[in-house]
Amino acid sequence: MPRIVSFGFLVLWGKWSAFADLQPAKIFSDHMVLQRDATVPVWGWAEAGTSVTVAFADQSVTTKADEGGRWKLKLDPMVASATGRSLEISSGTRKVTIRDVLVGDVWFAGGQSNMDYKVQGMARRLPEGKALAEAANYSAIRHRKVSEKSAPRPQADLTGGSWVVCTPQSVYGFSGVAFVFARRLHVELKVPVGIIDCAWGGTPIEPYVPASAFKGHPTLVELAKYAKAGDLEAIRKMSGGTWVRSHAWLPGAIYNGRIAPVAPYGIRGAIWYQAESNSGKGEDPRDYRYKQRALVQGWRQAWNNQNLPFFYVQLPQWKSYAWTYAREEQFRAMEVAGTGMVVTIDLDNANDIHPPNKIDVGERLALWPLAKLYGKKIPFSGPLFREVEIRGTEAIVRFDYAEEGLIAGRIKSIGKIVEVKDGDLNGFELADMDGVWHPAKAKVKGRTVMVKSLQVKQPVAVRYACHPEAPEDRPWNLYGKSGLPASPFCSDWGKMPYDPAENPMR
Repeated sequence: MPRIVSFGFLVLWGKWSAFADLQPAKIFSDHMVLQRDATVPVWGWAEAGTSVTVAFADQSVTTKADEGGRWKLKLDPMVASATGRSLEISSGTRKVTIRDVLVGDVWFAGGQSNMDYKVQGMARRLPEGKALAEAANYSAIRHRKVSEKSAPRPQADLTGGSWVVCTPQSVYGFSGVAFVFARRLHVELKVPVGIIDCAWGGTPIEPYVPASAFKGHPTLVELAKYAKAGDLEAIRKMSGGTWVRSHAWLPGAIYNGRIAPVAPYGIRGAIWYQAESNSGKGEDPRDYRYKQRALVQGWRQAWNNQNLPFFYVQLPQWKSYAWTYAREEQFRAMEVAGTGMVVTIDLDNANDIHPPNKIDVGERLALWPLAKLYGKKIPFSGPLFREVEIRGTEAIVRFDYAEEGLIAGRIKSIGKIVEVKDGDLNGFELADMDGVWHPAKAKVKGRTVMVKSLQVKQPVAVRYACHPEAPEDRPWNLYGKSGLPASPFCSDWGKMPYDPAENPMR
């Protein structure tokens, strides 16, 4: 039944006055996926004052373009459908037809190069990746790359781009992590899955955060001040500082160019893989959790959904001690409701900052929404540090997400962890009364880990996997029985002082 609606429209930077042609926003194109079970915003531009009608899936909704030519309306919630249908937009004698439109779940993917890392690289370097690509006949998986430049102000629209259907040929250009994630959801849920990918290699977190979200913590307020002044050097030198390589990566800049034109396109949630460029030589990853909190809050505001799910990848092993602190910041960022973290500290990266194994990353990432949003009764997190009890010379460590027990594990192959019966746990250390850390022996005991060192008579703190990388012959190997790895942790971060000039750990 036809409806007539009227909505206010956020004023964004762009020259749309006296718009004569009917045009939807460029995020709407052939082969797109619309979000199921939720109202679906559709917007664009037309001649000022004219009526605009959108018809799709037995719905017809009409609104009027404002004095600047902007229009926006919402379609009622729809059930999932893998049948390609046409969405028609009309105004007077003008008509735009968008073809092969599916209804399913849409996920927004962001981050830097490891999220941007293509299936092509995975297929070239891993037999398992090549096999996945060659079998990628998934007409109900669609990928939309957003490649716009950053901008000083929120942009009204994208400059181009299109939705791409997943085939063994096209999948090589998809984000590897996002493809594996989408594939798992599609196989499990039997619904279409769309990915909107805004990842940009080498970028820090700050430019993805909208300007309005830089508040609530001194680091965020200071960032906003220096960003407004365009003072790149001050941002680098401040506490929690980052090397901003150009004005294109100032706080808010990528949000303005790549995200503002897309929101509020209907999505189910967001996935995120980033922090490398906040943890480089001389950079200070402390306070990263507040930046990620601002990112989540800013995106939730942009999509007008304070419960928007946000699942992210914790940094793996690498040579910089800054990554140790970044991983802890990412762990603490889980305090934000509706978020979840994937641990990758166990994966063999072969001294590669762009490891090709995006299969385990994407699969582990998919477990969070499958369990938390879609009701699947499956493990979704490895053990997360909860508390330590000191009993004489021994430390007893307890974990969340350890209900089924803990194991010493070993990676047998991609996606396969096997238990090492009665095996020692590597990577545990105890701090003595002077704050000096010593290697320790650690064993699983049910749902706890018992830690002891002959060099420490009175332990005061315990830590696990807190060096940049594990020794080749002693990989970090604490897992839950499900085969998901434990996150690195330190029970007292005050005993791990940090100097961003040197990135040392004592």
